[in-house]
Amino acid sequence: MENNERIEAALEAALAVQRDASGPPRLAAAMRDAVFPGGARIRPNLTLAVAQACGAEDLELAAGAAAAIELMHCASLVHDDLPCFDNALTRRGRPSVFAAHGERLAVLAGDALIVAAYQSLLAGGSAHPQRLAPLIQTISTGVAAPSGIIAGQAWECEPRVALTEYQRAKTGALFVAATVAGAQAAGVASDPWRSLGECLGEAYQVADDIRDVALDAEALGKPAGQDAALGRPSSAAELGLCGAIQLFDRLIAYASTAIPSCRGSAQLRTLVRLESKRLVPVSLTRKLAPSMARVAA
Repeated sequence: MENNERIEAALEAALAVQRDASGPPRLAAAMRDAVFPGGARIRPNLTLAVAQACGAEDLELAAGAAAAIELMHCASLVHDDLPCFDNALTRRGRPSVFAAHGERLAVLAGDALIVAAYQSLLAGGSAHPQRLAPLIQTISTGVAAPSGIIAGQAWECEPRVALTEYQRAKTGALFVAATVAGAQAAGVASDPWRSLGECLGEAYQVADDIRDVALDAEALGKPAGQDAALGRPSSAAELGLCGAIQLFDRLIAYASTAIPSCRGSAQLRTLVRLESKRLVPVSLTRKLAPSMARVAA
C-alpha cells in the first residue's frame, strides 16, 4: 500500500467512528468536509516517510500518528477560517466549513476533529502501547500552548510578535511533531529528527507568505492577500518577495542537510526537493522575476 493510500484509509477510519447513526449527522458532514478532499497531506506523509526511513517494522502506529497530525491540522484550518479570525469563505477551492455548515457547526467540527486525532492515535497503538505516551506528548506539544499551533493563532491576538516566533508556532510546531512522531512510531531516538521538522516548518510558512502575495484566490484555493489585510506577520512583507524566496531556498537546503543518516535518507531528500518545487515552483519565481529585480535594485 502506498503512503497516500495509508493516510486516506486511516482518515476514513477515524471519521467512520464519528458517523454512528445515533450521532448528529450535520456534525459528521461538517467534519468530513474539513478533511476530504485533502490538500497535499505533507505532514502525514512526512510522518510515514520518517518512520520508514527509521526502519519501522510495521506502519500501523505510524499511520495512526500521521492521521492524528492531519486531523489536528484540519481542525486548525476550520478554526482559522471562522469569522472571528480570517472570515474565509473558501478553503482548498471549496466553501470553508463555516461557509458551508454555519459557524456553530464549524466550531464543533474543529473541536471534534481534535478528539478524533487522539482516537486515531490510540487505535493504531495496539501493537506498541509503550510508544503511545511519548507520541501523545509530542502531538500535544505541537498543538497546545505555549508554542504549538494554537499559540501560533493566539499570537495574532497580541499587539506585537516576532516573525520567527510566530512562524515556529503557527506552522513549524506541527512539522516538528510530524518528524519526531515518525521516529517515535518506529521506536528509535527522536531528537535527531527535530531539526528537519523545524526547517521544513519554517520553509512551509515562508512559502505560504510568498504565495499569499504572489498568487490569486483561484490559484490558492482560499482568499489571497490575507496577511496584509489582517495585519499578520509575513516574511514577504518583512523581507520582500526576493528576500523571502532566498530565505525559503536556504531553509530547504538546511532541511536536506538536517536529515539524519539512515537507510531512507535519499528518499527523504527527494521528498523535500519535490515538496519545495510544489510550494514555490520555478514558474512562480520566473513570474516574479521583474518585481524581484526591482526589490533587489
